[in-house]
Amino acid sequence: MLEYLIPAAMAEGGAGSAGGAGAIGQIVMLVGFVLIFYFLLWRPQSKRAKAHKKLMSELSKGDEVTISGGLMGRLTKVGDEFISLEIAEGTEVNVQKSSVISVLPKGTLKSI
Repeated sequence: MLEYLIPAAMAEGGAGSAGGAGAIGQIVMLVGFVLIFYFLLWRPQSKRAKAHKKLMSELSKGDEVTISGGLMGRLTKVGDEFISLEIAEGTEVNVQKSSVISVLPKGTLKSI
């Protein structure tokens, strides 16, 4: 019943000659998994992190932004770790700079 899962040569003990080929196959498969992991997870994540770091460094007073909580507003003060965000006329909130997820085009928030 399990003959289709276990090759006949391995089941009969003839693995001595095929042992080297099996090890090379396992190494190739391991390298393949590492490459897949790199291209599907590590590389895209590092590109996103680099783009977010660039966005943080380019923030300036007057930019219109969206933060991760969904608030949108105009920057009134930009510090090293915190920003002041004007969300309505005369209403400002202080948030962490890293919570900014996007910079909006100028003129998007006309009501402020």
